[in-house]
Amino acid sequence: MEVAKKAVAATGLGNAMEWFDFGIYSYLAVTIGKVFFPEMTGGVQLIYTFATFAVAFLVRPLGGLFFGMLGDRLGRKKVLAMTLIVMAISTLSIGLIPSYTTIGSTATILLLIARLVQGFSTGGEYAGAMTFIAESTPDKKRGVMASGLEVGTLIGYIAGAGLVTLLTFILGSETMVNWGWRIPFLIAGPIGFIGFYLRNRLEETPAFEAMEEARNDRQHLSMKDIFISHWRTLLIGMIVVFFYNVVNYMVLSYMPSHLSAVLGYGETKGLLLVVIIMLIMVPIVIMMGYFGDRIGAKRIVQGGLIGLIFLSIPSFLLIASGNIWMVFLGLMMLAVFSSSFQGTMPSLLPSLFFTEVRYGALAITYNISASLFGGTTPLVVSWLINLTADRLVPAYYLVFASLIGIFVVTYFVKDTTGKSLRGSPPAVEEKQEIRDVLEKPEEALWWKEEKNKIDEP
Repeated sequence: MEVAKKAVAATGLGNAMEWFDFGIYSYLAVTIGKVFFPEMTGGVQLIYTFATFAVAFLVRPLGGLFFGMLGDRLGRKKVLAMTLIVMAISTLSIGLIPSYTTIGSTATILLLIARLVQGFSTGGEYAGAMTFIAESTPDKKRGVMASGLEVGTLIGYIAGAGLVTLLTFILGSETMVNWGWRIPFLIAGPIGFIGFYLRNRLEETPAFEAMEEARNDRQHLSMKDIFISHWRTLLIGMIVVFFYNVVNYMVLSYMPSHLSAVLGYGETKGLLLVVIIMLIMVPIVIMMGYFGDRIGAKRIVQGGLIGLIFLSIPSFLLIASGNIWMVFLGLMMLAVFSSSFQGTMPSLLPSLFFTEVRYGALAITYNISASLFGGTTPLVVSWLINLTADRLVPAYYLVFASLIGIFVVTYFVKDTTGKSLRGSPPAVEEKQEIRDVLEKPEEALWWKEEKNKIDEP
């Protein structure tokens, strides 16, 4: 259990550092627009900024393929350390790029390149972190412990948003545009090397080590094998990641810009509201993971989707009201539903795949879906609002994603809460559980029949 706690702490902290690096771009979106796209104005400027945000997601599948296949061959630990360093260097470089007024369109091109490298790194990060924690924790506590990964994500976002809010308050908007925006990016370098040190000290996951010991002379599965043998699970996973990412990026990435650029609440007020909401989300995410271990992660996800279907539009009506308490209530409603996914997905998604392909398959699934639907969410929503002048567009998008999600989760996702991961022996915490496993080996290796069907020629 101590090894599991250490794995959760180090992976969660590393994830916080990764998402601090990746998230600060979102919270500086309005300022970055003025620095790199000064010839544009208002909503159009925001669209261009979020287009640069979305560009990073185009290469995420490539990063997922590269790091995912490496992770299934070399081990989870080495690859996770590698992704963190790549992210730190690319984020640091953004802070060093001269402005558009200094070097013209070259500044925009350099920003695009840095964002592409960031996206490549992220392609291997999140899937690897989910895999590492899921394979390092006891089956009956996988949900609550894996929720620590999303706590890390939130802490990273909170640190990024908190720093941007503080700097904006102290320096003012004009100074932020001149040079203040660089500070969060320049902090990324030292943070990355701390994370690299922590991850390098981790032990490899028991599930990966057990698989390698049992492998003998069998070759690792190729990308072609994964697509042929696991296509159905890949497709299910992509749809699950679709609604998860739409909600995640709507609440954590797009909302600060919606509050300031669309509703005119002021940059500092919008950021501060979102920071407070994320702080409140931290215990809610852990609670969702805890209850997921008891009543099933699938039920928690279904509850969140039903809530979004019925309450997305009321939430955005409250957010647009102009009354600070109503705005807070609307954001809080969205945050609770988002937390229901954040507390369960880090354990549910890795459980869809077998150990021998888990990192690679999850990286493919997660990053293709995130590229198509997650990172594009702020861009699509900004464009649709600009096109239609309808401030409820984000709510319609959430309802649409949730309707697809509830159908797929209900009919195609099997709840494996408390059971062993596909392709792995049970991971137990107490001696009594060992006795139960020995008495009912068929239940312990519940996935055997499914594996035999995949292996059939």
